[in-house]
Amino acid sequence: MNVTVRDPFGICRDAAMPTLAAAIDPAAVEKEFRKRLPQLFSENTPARLREIRVIRYKPARRCLIEYDIACKQPKASCSCATFIGKVRVRRYGKADYRLQKAFWAAGFQADCEDEIAVPETVGTLPAFRMWLQRKVSGRLATELLLKTEHQWLAIKIAEAAHKLHRANVPAKRVHLMMDELRILHEHLPKVGLKNLRWSGRIRRILDAADRLGAMTPVPTLTGIHRDFYADQVIVDNRRLHLIDFDLYCLGDPGLDIGNFIAHVTEQSLRTTGDTRQSHAFEALMEARFAALSGEKVRASVRAYTTLTLIRHIYLSTLFPERRAFTASLMEICEERLHILKTLGSGIS
Repeated sequence: MNVTVRDPFGICRDAAMPTLAAAIDPAAVEKEFRKRLPQLFSENTPARLREIRVIRYKPARRCLIEYDIACKQPKASCSCATFIGKVRVRRYGKADYRLQKAFWAAGFQADCEDEIAVPETVGTLPAFRMWLQRKVSGRLATELLLKTEHQWLAIKIAEAAHKLHRANVPAKRVHLMMDELRILHEHLPKVGLKNLRWSGRIRRILDAADRLGAMTPVPTLTGIHRDFYADQVIVDNRRLHLIDFDLYCLGDPGLDIGNFIAHVTEQSLRTTGDTRQSHAFEALMEARFAALSGEKVRASVRAYTTLTLIRHIYLSTLFPERRAFTASLMEICEERLHILKTLGSGIS
């Protein structure tokens, strides 16, 4: 078989996901596609597997693989389609497939009038513990949102989050404020252990975070994305596709927008050296979301923005290229928590 395989990560060595080796073996892939997706390989529409690409990979956690299929339609030229297969450790793919299919049925179809959609699900490949979706065209919002000509995205993404929260797609998990604080208490002290001069500041930040959490109004829970940031939004002209619902659960709708805004703030700091460039985008997003969801949501949006920025203090220490911004992130969080003035001249 003349099939190109591109695997820059060496996924076959991952013992935690033993099906990955077969998932990039051309013969095994074509056999499974013919078995599970016969509509692509019928006599009337002969198809061939052309290329396999591993595009994202987190060892022992998850993997994304693209499959290029060339289909020859009757009395037509050859057309190509690309499918993205997702494998997660200790998962069979069926639940993730059903969840995204539920969003599609809840008004997120490709031709929906508001142009806020999810990629179309294609099927499951049990032999690989994988589910498939059709690849959509466009660019990640990450590449666009700090450019002034794309500030319309702030409004559109706020509308997308609101639509998701109103979709009433059932969720099996719940994420509350106490869960968010627990995550911070599990990870942030590691920063103080590695940098002893910061240990006192870390303790004060965590104490202030607990107070902030206690002050945040208890919300009406809705289905939320819970990992909502610019890499989860694909922009194709004015159409948005939302992706990656791995953490979907019941929670505070303000979390999604707060999480998104904090990622924009962090991206602005990391790419421009300060956060001023993102202020207009963040204000537009918060205002549009509050207009749709009610003014009361602003409190939780701002609380979760701060808590996500606190989480970024820890995340910045995990990547060598981001460690230069750890101190700045701490200062931003201290200022948002109103504790900067208590630190005196010991800030470093």
